[in-house]
Amino acid sequence: MAAVTLRAAGPSPAGDVWERYALPALWPTWSPQIRAVRVDGGRIVPGMRGEVVSFFGVRALFVVESVDEERRRWTWRVRLGPVRLRLHHAVLTRPAGSATTLRIEGPALALAAYAGPARWAMGRLVGEWSRSSGSS
Repeated sequence: MAAVTLRAAGPSPAGDVWERYALPALWPTWSPQIRAVRVDGGRIVPGMRGEVVSFFGVRALFVVESVDEERRRWTWRVRLGPVRLRLHHAVLTRPAGSATTLRIEGPALALAAYAGPARWAMGRLVGEWSRSSGSS
């Protein structure tokens, strides 16, 4: 197993960024590689299970392991066939907006393939964003 940590900072307030993480229905609005999310429930909670649909209908199953609303941190496991990843997210308050970190653990080849799209999504997550339009 390998690990990589990614970071992004932007002008969006930390509370707004956290809500974009906490509501799976919003994930496709800032994460271009996610086309749809199927879950039971509206907000991430430990034990939540679901499915993320990506490009070309590729489906990955997930389970949320932990959520700390106060500290704005959460962890989930994602499985795509034999590939398993663990993703640790955090949202931090910054004077000019917010920052987010993502630590990904899994096979090195999967991390290398996912790092680029994840960086792009993280930049959109903390960037200028309108909830009504769902775009940056």
